[in-house]
Amino acid sequence: MDIHSGEYKGKLRESLLQSWPYAAHWVDSAIKTAYSIFKSWRKNYVKGERKRRRPTARRLFVRAKQTLIKLEGERLRVTIKRAEYVYLDLSARYFKLPSEVSSSALGEPVITPEKVHLPVHYKDKNQGGKPSVAWDFNLLSLDGYSPETAWVRIDTKKLASVHIASFEKRRSVQRKASKSKKAKKILAKYSNRERNRARKHQLEIARVIQSLCGSVGLEELKKQGMFTRSRIWNRRISRSDWRSIARILEERLGEAKVKELDPYASSFYCSRCGWENKDLNGAVFECGGCSLRIGNSMRR
Repeated sequence: MDIHSGEYKGKLRESLLQSWPYAAHWVDSAIKTAYSIFKSWRKNYVKGERKRRRPTARRLFVRAKQTLIKLEGERLRVTIKRAEYVYLDLSARYFKLPSEVSSSALGEPVITPEKVHLPVHYKDKNQGGKPSVAWDFNLLSLDGYSPETAWVRIDTKKLASVHIASFEKRRSVQRKASKSKKAKKILAKYSNRERNRARKHQLEIARVIQSLCGSVGLEELKKQGMFTRSRIWNRRISRSDWRSIARILEERLGEAKVKELDPYASSFYCSRCGWENKDLNGAVFECGGCSLRIGNSMRR
C-alpha cells in the first residue's frame, strides 16, 4: 500500500487513536510531523547527505495545529482534551503582536520542554508597523538603535563559543589530517558540526532582528581590511558570522528592506538627529543638537 495514499493515512490515524485519551488533533499533528521528517530525510538521502538509517527526532517537541490553539488576550489557550486546556502566558514575549491579532494570524506553535516557538503572520506590508533599526556588528554582540526602540543589544557569545570550541577540537587533529584518512574524516565531521551549530544560532539571531524591525541597516564590513599582525585578533575576525546573518535577513525580509551602510566615521554622527561631532574625544559622545549622551561602547 502506498504510504502517501489517503487510505493508508486513514488506517494509520485509526490505529493511533485506539486508547488515545487526548484530542484527536494531536494525532493528526504527529502524522503531519512524521511525514515532514521523512520527506526531509529522503531529500537529503538522494543528495548523498544521509545514510540509509531510519530517521528519528532527536529532540522532544510537539507541533500544535490551528484547531488546538486560541488567543485570549495575553494568553494562548492550547486544547489538551475536550474541555481541558493549558494556558501559555505571552506577556513576557520579546516580539510585539499587532493591535488586532487573532488566532488566524498565528502559525502552528512548536512546543519544546524549554520554549514555545510561536509564528506570527502580519498582513500589512510594513510587517506590523515595525521601525527601521540600524545594527552595529561587534565580536560578541549586535547593537541596534532607532528613535522608536532606543538601544537594543543581542548577545552573540553563544555563537562565538561554538567557533572557539570547534577550533580547539580541529587543532588537535589538524596536524594528523595530512597523513591520515581517518583524521581527515574526523576533521570534516568537526567542521560540519560547527557549521550546523553556528547556523542554528545565526537563525535565532536573525529571528530576533526580524521580530523587532521592519527594515534593517547593516554595516558594510569587509574582513580583508580588518586583519592585522595579531594572530589572535585575526582568528576572532575570521570566525565572525556577520555576512551569514546578513544573508539570512536578506532572504527573509527581502533585499529592499536590508540596506548596507558605510561605517566610515559613523561614530561622529548622532544616532537620533544626525548632528556631527567633529571633536569626538573620550568615551562619551554628546550631541550638540538634541543633547543625547552615548558611551562609545554603545556607539554605531
